[in-house]
Amino acid sequence: MKKFSAFVSRNMAPLVIIVAAVALIFPASFAWTPPHISILLGVVMFGMGMTLKPEDFREIFRRPRDVLIGLFAQFTIMPLLAFGLATLFQLPAEIAAGVILVGTCPGGTASNVMTYLAKGDLALSVSMSLASTTLAPIVTPLLTWILAGAWINVSFVDMMISIVQVVVAPIILGLIVNHLFADFVKRVVEILPLVSIVAILLILGGVVSVNAEKILQTGLIMMIVVMLHNLCGYGLGYCAAKIFNMNTAKTKAISIEVGMQNSGLAVSLAMTHFSAAAAIPGAIFSVWHNISGSIAANYMSRQRNQ
Repeated sequence: MKKFSAFVSRNMAPLVIIVAAVALIFPASFAWTPPHISILLGVVMFGMGMTLKPEDFREIFRRPRDVLIGLFAQFTIMPLLAFGLATLFQLPAEIAAGVILVGTCPGGTASNVMTYLAKGDLALSVSMSLASTTLAPIVTPLLTWILAGAWINVSFVDMMISIVQVVVAPIILGLIVNHLFADFVKRVVEILPLVSIVAILLILGGVVSVNAEKILQTGLIMMIVVMLHNLCGYGLGYCAAKIFNMNTAKTKAISIEVGMQNSGLAVSLAMTHFSAAAAIPGAIFSVWHNISGSIAANYMSRQRNQ
């Protein structure tokens, strides 16, 4: 099982493409998953919580300058990029809201994996993911309300409650389980990525299945928007780190952390508070950022850390 889990983790990008293609061609195969997206995301966050320890949070306070710079880049670059792209391409209201929602979400666990592969500062990447996720119940609905309010009605309180339910609470529960049953967690920790990846693939398949027709109609434009959003995030995140004279390892971490979002959360929030169409950008982002992240990590790994 551990070997299978490692195999799935190494091949997540092609698996994402395969699942998206199956859901697009045979929508009925994943039609049962959309009502369970919030639960599936909770499973992913619970798994993340089980891998965390109190010292992971203490790392945030050991290097506040680095984390604050990363958070500032995370919650300015991606939201403003999303708003600019939605305006530039004159996207329909629901799609525009979905793009902005992706931009306002915190970093996800995939960015930690890519930072590790890029030989970046993994501790900084994990600290940024934890800090941005902790702030998400306030920052994500606030930024979405400010930036997407021109297109669609946004309920700040309802969205905040949803993030606490599907992100914060499962992570806290995972931390508690790790603390109380440490020996058990050590035995299963290597297969947790498998559980998380299966949940992510089911979320992706569900969103693609209910939006198959619309994706085929708007797929090219949406792909261009998502690619620009993600790639510009990498580039501007890299520039932001360099402006503050960060070393190469830290620059890699911030670049990847800014460019890769918790698109699963964006999908869950879109399905809950907006519409299935608003979840399309998050679903496409889920496919694309795993591909681009792997390429970026491979390229960055060749850069010598200074």
